[in-house]
Amino acid sequence: MNNNTVRCAGPEEPRAVRDSDDPGEPRGTVAFRPLVPGKRRLLFTAAVLVLLAGIQLFVFTGRTGHFFAFTIANPLAAAFLGANYWAAVAIEGLAGRQRLWANARIAVPAVLVFTVLTLTVTLTHLGQLHLGGRFPAGTQIVTVAWIAIYALVPALILILLVVQARTPGTDPPRSASLPGWLYVVLAAQAIVLLGVGIALFAVPGKAAPMWPWGLTPMMAQATGAWLISLGVAAGHALLERDARRLRPAAVGYILLAVLLSIALARYPHQFEWRSASGIAYLIFLVTMLLTGAVGLVRGLPRVIQRSEKLSKGDPSW
Repeated sequence: MNNNTVRCAGPEEPRAVRDSDDPGEPRGTVAFRPLVPGKRRLLFTAAVLVLLAGIQLFVFTGRTGHFFAFTIANPLAAAFLGANYWAAVAIEGLAGRQRLWANARIAVPAVLVFTVLTLTVTLTHLGQLHLGGRFPAGTQIVTVAWIAIYALVPALILILLVVQARTPGTDPPRSASLPGWLYVVLAAQAIVLLGVGIALFAVPGKAAPMWPWGLTPMMAQATGAWLISLGVAAGHALLERDARRLRPAAVGYILLAVLLSIALARYPHQFEWRSASGIAYLIFLVTMLLTGAVGLVRGLPRVIQRSEKLSKGDPSW
């Protein structure tokens, strides 16, 4: 392999593409666009930060008044946020491990949207944050760190996106298509998540009663920020159309469905089981688990290799 090629993350990924249409006169190869080091470091750093936020919210659910940037009275609401943060650990951490930009970028637009929306919620409800002398010093430090992170991370994402866009190279060909019915499910998820998320974020007072547990206006907007970012991820998956590129999101989807189910088991009395929104929520958890599992299986190296051999008519398969 010469200096004009790039080694890929796994054996199932193509190594390079020709720079010439004439096989008799190869002018070299065109490298696949790598994930730039700065973006990799940011994804790993973000994974650590959301891990810590998940501990504050999912483990110390009833002590947000002491360990978190603002108090969340409903423990199920806190656990919901914590589950999303922990699912984001898988998405950002796995994306950061990828060698190619095409296999990592599923995490970036959703993270950018979420951080911008969460910064908006934070600045809108500054009065509810744990700032001021009436709070312990440790709690105030956590709150200041929260504000600083959500002010800094979106800017860093945008700067590194420019760097990433200027990095030479191309995307590898799609190698792991998804079943047609899964595209329909992803489209439905994107529509529902974006619709409900925008409603909770834009008109929290009117939309919160439609949610299957109690939400304050601030918590409605915080919940909406997560739903919108998940909707962006589902829409992004439709654009990628390749299970290999969606592996980080697939793992995150599975983990999120499991963690949200655990949250319901911990706080069953906070959930409106017989309401229309409660039933819809449970159905949605099932579709998330199914979507993530199918996407993950279709993106496994052995499955990709088998699919490629079948397409080439290999009799061994």
